[in-house]
Amino acid sequence: MRSAYRVFLSGVVQGVGFRSWTKNLGEGYGLNGWVRNLPDGRVEVFVEGDEEVVAQFIWKLWEGPRSARVDRMEILKEVPTHEERGFYIKY
Repeated sequence: MRSAYRVFLSGVVQGVGFRSWTKNLGEGYGLNGWVRNLPDGRVEVFVEGDEEVVAQFIWKLWEGPRSARVDRMEILKEVPTHEERGFYIKY
């Protein structure tokens, strides 16, 4: 079943390569979506794909790149849009 989520990550998540790492992770899992920095210091991720694969992807976000530290993750269920193709960094 196709699912979509918006994820907000807090902690040491900006200036540590988190967006590139997340983009590569999403591509590796064959998911669609994007990642971007927010002005308040958080990182926002929109991800869409097979429910099981999306769940694995979200679980991996806790790890992040080596220099990152995720302290908090807010996960919101979204309606799949089927509009995103590939995984990219949104500016």
